[in-house]
Amino acid sequence: MSSPEIKVFRIYGYMLIGTSSAPEWRKFVKEIRAVKLSDALEKLYSELGSKHKVKRSHIKVLKVEEISPEEALDKYVKELSKLTYMVVE
Repeated sequence: MSSPEIKVFRIYGYMLIGTSSAPEWRKFVKEIRAVKLSDALEKLYSELGSKHKVKRSHIKVLKVEEISPEEALDKYVKELSKLTYMVVE
């Protein structure tokens, strides 16, 4: 459901991977669709935590920018922004 109030945020930052023997800060760029910035950050923390087992305190956000759906590099975000309606059965 593409709606004018849903925005696309591009988030840049670092996350700490492998805290035990050899910790390493890795760079990430993530595009997320959300209504407001706080929702986008919450989704970012949730996704990185579930996929990479990273604690919220080990995620450092450097920059957040709001972009248009056409500027999105993530194919999933771009395609989702094109939807005009959704049928649920």
